[in-house]
Amino acid sequence: MKIPVFNGLENYNEYSESEMKERASSFSQEMRKRRTVRDFSEREVELEIIEKCIEAAASAPSGANLQPWHFVVVRDAEIKRQIRVAAEEEEREFYNKRATKEWLEALSLLGTDEHKPFLEKAPYLIAIFVQSYGVTENGSKVKHYYALESVGIATGILITAIHHCGLVCLTHTPSPMGFLNKILGRPNNERPFLLLVVGYPEVDSVVPKISKKSLQDICTIL
Repeated sequence: MKIPVFNGLENYNEYSESEMKERASSFSQEMRKRRTVRDFSEREVELEIIEKCIEAAASAPSGANLQPWHFVVVRDAEIKRQIRVAAEEEEREFYNKRATKEWLEALSLLGTDEHKPFLEKAPYLIAIFVQSYGVTENGSKVKHYYALESVGIATGILITAIHHCGLVCLTHTPSPMGFLNKILGRPNNERPFLLLVVGYPEVDSVVPKISKKSLQDICTIL
């Protein structure tokens, strides 16, 4: 069966060279202001805002357009508490047993430890799952191609959308994260990719004073 097609220029907007430079520059400046926040306010955020950000994430390209992602938005206080308890258990194991000295030294610059109060305080947690395969209505499996890469791209767009609309977020990856499947009731073909904490920053929130590598350090032009 052939996929219907349409004019590829239908959703494309071309700008003058000066407009392109301005748009690229302003977007770069906006995104370089983005910072990961660990102190969240309890202020409520309308669910529609979160949904629109996820819709933006779902516009990401994916292998064979199979869209191997699932987003679970958690706002229920009891479920957030369960996630915090399970995550902190894994984090204690990490900080006290599994992490190398070098890893702990790198993390010390960011002021992180096994305590994760933001998992309960922030208004939303978004658990992002990667689907290793799809399941049709009749129960047959559909192989997903480049699933991890596809979900990574979608997650980047989601983080960008969250910043763009005026919220902040934190990428949280306790390891292992299998407890998320159990708490959130996700099937066996999905595994946790990342837990995104989303909301407004606390009034007295602080972030590490860090810098980003220069263009010359990260880009080679041949």
